[in-house]
Amino acid sequence: MSTQPITHRLERRTAPRALSLRPLLVSLLGPLTALAGVLWAVVQPYRVTLLHPHGQPFWWLVVEPPLLVVAAGLAFHLLVARSLVRELEEG
Repeated sequence: MSTQPITHRLERRTAPRALSLRPLLVSLLGPLTALAGVLWAVVQPYRVTLLHPHGQPFWWLVVEPPLLVVAAGLAFHLLVARSLVRELEEG
């Protein structure tokens, strides 16, 4: 019985990637920022006028600081962090 096919298959496999701290931190920045915005909205609900829009115009309802923080975290995660993590892993 020959072991050549088994060793040939093992050589084709790629080595597992080592978990690097920098790409992990970059990929967590967006979700943690969005979570901070949600927590801010929970801790200070009076800042989010979507809960009580008494005669407020559209832009006053949309441009709220906690909502902007959530939007910035999501935008960073979806638009920036993925390419940064890819570049960090390649380099």
